[in-house]
Amino acid sequence: MSERCRDALTTRQKLIAQDYKISYSLAKSCKADLKKYRCNVENHPRSREARLSYLLLCLESVVHRGRTVSSECQGEMLDYRRMLMEDFSLSPEIILGCRGEIEHHCSGLHRKGRTLHCLMKVARGEKGNIAEKCQSALQTLVQEVDPANDYRIDRALNEACESVIQTACKHIRSGDPMILSCLMEHLYTEKMVEECEHRLLELQYFISRDWKLDPILYRKCQGDASRLCFAHGWNDTSETMPAGAVFSCLYRHAYRTEEQGRRLSRECRAEVLRILHQRALDVKLDPGMQAKCMSDLGKWCNEKTETGQELECLQDHLDDLLVDCREVVGNLTELESEDIQIEALLMRACEPIIQGYCHEVADNQIDSGDLMECLIQNKHQKEMNEKCAVGVTHFQLVQMKDFRFSYKFKMACKEDVLKLCPNIKKKVDVVICLSTTVRNDTLQEVKDQRVSLKCRKQLRVEELEMSEDIRLEPELYEACKNDIKSVCPNVPYGNAQIIECLKEGKKHLSSRCHQKVFKLQETEMMDQELDYTLMRVCKQMIKRFCSDTDSKGILHCLKQNKNSETMDPKCKQMITKRQITQNTDYRLNPLLRKSCKADIPKFCQSILNNAKDDQELEGQVISCLKVKYGELVSNGE
Repeated sequence: MSERCRDALTTRQKLIAQDYKISYSLAKSCKADLKKYRCNVENHPRSREARLSYLLLCLESVVHRGRTVSSECQGEMLDYRRMLMEDFSLSPEIILGCRGEIEHHCSGLHRKGRTLHCLMKVARGEKGNIAEKCQSALQTLVQEVDPANDYRIDRALNEACESVIQTACKHIRSGDPMILSCLMEHLYTEKMVEECEHRLLELQYFISRDWKLDPILYRKCQGDASRLCFAHGWNDTSETMPAGAVFSCLYRHAYRTEEQGRRLSRECRAEVLRILHQRALDVKLDPGMQAKCMSDLGKWCNEKTETGQELECLQDHLDDLLVDCREVVGNLTELESEDIQIEALLMRACEPIIQGYCHEVADNQIDSGDLMECLIQNKHQKEMNEKCAVGVTHFQLVQMKDFRFSYKFKMACKEDVLKLCPNIKKKVDVVICLSTTVRNDTLQEVKDQRVSLKCRKQLRVEELEMSEDIRLEPELYEACKNDIKSVCPNVPYGNAQIIECLKEGKKHLSSRCHQKVFKLQETEMMDQELDYTLMRVCKQMIKRFCSDTDSKGILHCLKQNKNSETMDPKCKQMITKRQITQNTDYRLNPLLRKSCKADIPKFCQSILNNAKDDQELEGQVISCLKVKYGELVSNGE
């Protein structure tokens, strides 16, 4: 096409953008619909001109409400929406509002929507900062052209994603709104190509800032949004809610129980979950988080540029974040603990384990923390890959920061925590508080335990999970950090291997670490279910010999069956290890301690006087009792 012809066409397009009636075909095809739905300018005196954008917004609003607009008119609208998306110069607001950004970042990228996508890239923060008026002009244009309703309107996206659509989304008909959702589901998978990824995220940045721009979400949730979130109609410009406010309201209602009152319809809830899963892929797709965490992202997470790393980084630095950012990250983490499927990348990494061991809980419409619990329990299955294991452990470590981040624990124990552990926030401190209460009530043999039965059951789950990795016991980990480097270099954290290594190298530990390890052993000997290594190595033998034994008598039961012909050699070796440990201090032998409760102070008080609360007596009390026993026998007593 010659330059003169192109200029003439561009001039005509600019005139049509100012007054749609200049396009004879558009005016003729849409005349009846404009009149029927009162979209003609006469009905709206505020609109001084018959702007194309006004016509498009008015008629698109009609379509979004489920009314019928003639196919001829819709065909014309599609052409002109594509036209506005391809050439930024047809939108005076973009020219005026984004002049600086175009000059500095996007010069020379005129046709096929490239300039607009360049501006969108700037808005995402990938090429400098964007002025508010430019951001606003882009947001308005995206609503006018409504590309989420038909991805083909966005030529830059269409061309970049053609190969992905042909392979990953070929089951969806061309132009269907579900194509964008399909592309998002394949983001960061092997089917996605880099160019498509960029164009997709640039467009989704704007769609995520106005819930109405996702046509499926709007169709399924408009009633709920109006009823619960005071949302206005699709084309009501009086709406002054901040970006993402309506969607935030919808997802708060999505997780309400029947007792909590007003809930979302099933259809709407499904769409809200779809959006949450997609947003988890990129912090910038969550307007609230990006706005409130911008400075924290810059301060703590500048180098975390890979997929999903930004949210993980914010969770790792939770205690360092500014109050507003900490709140929004905390709320999302709390939500993830109830429905870990929001973590789309983790779900992909854990697919083999979910299919093999957790498919029943994964298929539940309401998760309630069951899926994460299942993944933790199966963390050491042979099908487990490194990405999934790292992701699961990371979430466990994040859970330690706040009691709210463990949904099942929170629901089972919230009344007990309010009553017995008020003002305690960290999960690990709540576990210690409740465990201490249970232990004291058990030792004193009180009739009515202060901790409720449902809380005690879930508390046991949490204690067992924490015993698998020293990092899940922050006090022990902090005390032994340097010892781990010197005594247990290259030992993996999982499967309690570091804890076992520290026990074996106890003589070489620093005083502080030694004390903590001794206290841990004392706890494990009183309640052997918390001895992760013993329970793992002797799992089959416990089933065979000790299935009816309670957690306090497991080691005693195993000792009695140690020389059985069917005893597993590895388990036998582990039993011997624990017996040697018990002989170093009577406090590590609860049965001996209980049976000799009266005799120890009677015959061995001098040793007790010099004893330290958290250091071994190196078998002195046991030797003392043996000597006294010998004397009594020889004296015939």
